[in-house]
Amino acid sequence: MPGAALPRLVLASANAGKVVELNRILAAGHVGVQLAGLEEFPGAPDVAETGATFAENALLKARALAKFSGLPSVGDDSGICVDVLNGMPGVLSARWSGVHGDDPANLRLLLGQLSDVPDERRGAHFYCAAALVLPSGREHVSEGKLRGRLIREPRGSNGFGYDPIFVPDGDERTTAEMAPAEKDAISHRGRAFRALAPVIAALVG
Repeated sequence: MPGAALPRLVLASANAGKVVELNRILAAGHVGVQLAGLEEFPGAPDVAETGATFAENALLKARALAKFSGLPSVGDDSGICVDVLNGMPGVLSARWSGVHGDDPANLRLLLGQLSDVPDERRGAHFYCAAALVLPSGREHVSEGKLRGRLIREPRGSNGFGYDPIFVPDGDERTTAEMAPAEKDAISHRGRAFRALAPVIAALVG
């Protein structure tokens, strides 16, 4: 119906970059929703990432916000998994140095731990789980992965987290040296959000 308000969808994140990224992906997929971030919901719970897997953490966040807001909610959790560290930092990526969200400290610590690892053994992948939770209790989880390798010195100023030291397979640039649309096209989060987009369209839009 002309002029009808778009259904609302909430992203369980205070990271403005993630809201912009999901908005771009939903728009590219012609998913008709009005996306809001956590800043529009004062008093929303700050959910501890206590899950043992990325999917568990994504669901924890989406469930809490769906309950608080009464709206369909998306939660995501992502991180870097390093081959020689048996998949760590994994779900501990954001707080690898002991302080949640201290990107420079996390990056320095990881580079220090890998200082003696030869280039051919510096394989890693970014992983993301994205969860949609409806107030009815219906849930869906999508995932995305990006393989690559870790370099020894940060390069690039786009992105965040471990982007400046991660070079995707088939490229020579770090994900921090890529334009946002380029990164969206291949990134773990972009892949997880794109896989979730048709589910959002079917259940929310």
